Amino acid sequence: MDEYIVFMRLDLITKDAQPSPEQLQVYMQQYQDWVGGIAAQNKFAGGKGLSTEGKVITFNDVVTDGPFVELKESIAGFIIIKAESLEEATEMARACPILKGEGNSVEVRMITTVHPQA
Repeated sequence: MDEYIVFMRLDLITKDAQPSPEQLQVYMQQYQDWVGGIAAQNKFAGGKGLSTEGKVITFNDVVTDGPFVELKESIAGFIIIKAESLEEATEMARACPILKGEGNSVEVRMITTVHPQA
């Protein structure tokens, strides 16, 4: 079984796009239920939320504020799941409650291992 990362993207910047405390509580319960369902299948391998602050380092060692704060679509967090295929991982990700918000998206990628050369 392979591991897949599910990136959750939504607007973390625009003030009007932010949920009320009551809405946030409902959304968090939906998220916990979704993750709980994956964990119940023994296919949850971890996850984290991400801060809206950061730095971006580019070619020639240029450091700027990030992560690309001018974009409305930000990576809010990720989970790592176990699946037999990209198709199975995609099916699990399709149930992510983040997708109930207009403009939100999730991205699914298989995690590969990079081995240093000896």
